[in-house]
Amino acid sequence: MVEQVKRAFKYRFYPTDEQAAELSRTFGCVRLVYNKALEERTRAWYGEQRRISYVQSSAALTQWKKTEELAFLTEVSSVPLQQALRHLQTAFAHFFAKRAQYPRFKSRKESRASAEYTRSAFTWRDGRLTLAKMAESLDVRWSRLLPEGVEPTTVTVSRDAAGRWFVSMLVEDAIAPAPATHAAVGLDAGITSLVTLSTGEKIANPRHERRDRARLARAQRELSRKAKGSANREKARRRVAKVHARIADRRRDFLHKLTSRIVHENQVVVIEDLTVRNLLKNGALARAISDASWSGLRMMLEYECVWYGRELVVIDSFFPSSKLCGSCGTVAAKLPLNVREWTCTCGAVHDRDVNAARNILAAGLAASACGDGVRPQRESSRTGRSSVKQEPQRATAGIPRL
Repeated sequence: MVEQVKRAFKYRFYPTDEQAAELSRTFGCVRLVYNKALEERTRAWYGEQRRISYVQSSAALTQWKKTEELAFLTEVSSVPLQQALRHLQTAFAHFFAKRAQYPRFKSRKESRASAEYTRSAFTWRDGRLTLAKMAESLDVRWSRLLPEGVEPTTVTVSRDAAGRWFVSMLVEDAIAPAPATHAAVGLDAGITSLVTLSTGEKIANPRHERRDRARLARAQRELSRKAKGSANREKARRRVAKVHARIADRRRDFLHKLTSRIVHENQVVVIEDLTVRNLLKNGALARAISDASWSGLRMMLEYECVWYGRELVVIDSFFPSSKLCGSCGTVAAKLPLNVREWTCTCGAVHDRDVNAARNILAAGLAASACGDGVRPQRESSRTGRSSVKQEPQRATAGIPRL
């Protein structure tokens, strides 16, 4: 069955001087409107215990435009300004639902500036995109074509810290599920091996950040020597940002190819629910964990499984996948990280990562069949053996971020 999904296609483009100036003004106005609306909401909430809705913020925006101080807001398209208010409304909804922290003010020094245009604020004709307030279409480099017969519903223009311009187009796309297969795989994430499969295969960690560490350090040293506020410092900052962008691009490309291969080859994919935020508190491993991008790996697996009709099972992070003997079910008392191979009391010799991946797969398949949630195994005080069965936590369908 073909499934309709929202899908974002991101392209690089090269604006003219006039377009770059117009977009820079729009980014500044979007940031100002967002911050001013956030300031008003904060004052109303903490001063009067009163909530301000999106409709009230929109009415306030209309009044701001009529003032002499903020009359310049009328010089840019009104749609990105309204979208900024909608994004703020969403941020507060997540905050009040306790899904996120209190919204923060936007800084002009943020690494990414963006503006969102809905259908009424751009023209899409014959494969050419023209934004509101612009006379010429954008010079987009079409690295891949949009699906045939679709038109973008939302366009997001952004500029990253390296000064590169991107346009992301959200479309309604029909994706056919991948051919069915009986294969299932368990994944154990690591640092030496980025992913170990239950089949015994180990995917080496490319360590993208380490490969460019010397180049990054050199660029950062040059940046530190420049006078603050000078043009040379801005150039040096751009060079540092370009190294970071190169690392991020290569990492993202590798993860896309890896997750696509795993999803197309297997009907069921089982992973651990790793609490990356807590793991990053380990100062000795934080840099390596960030470079591995386990969160990005999981996000890609989530939406690709939804797209191609696969099942993703997520088991609890407290499940002792590494310490559990896959032969007899005994849980080892201790297993330090430097121990990569261990022998169980039953005589079975285990590769730490392969054993963990196979235990993750077994727990995920058992839980998928039972339909319960995954709980960590606990040792019984009487027998010293684990007795609680495993259950899965289903991955929620998600849309990849723009």
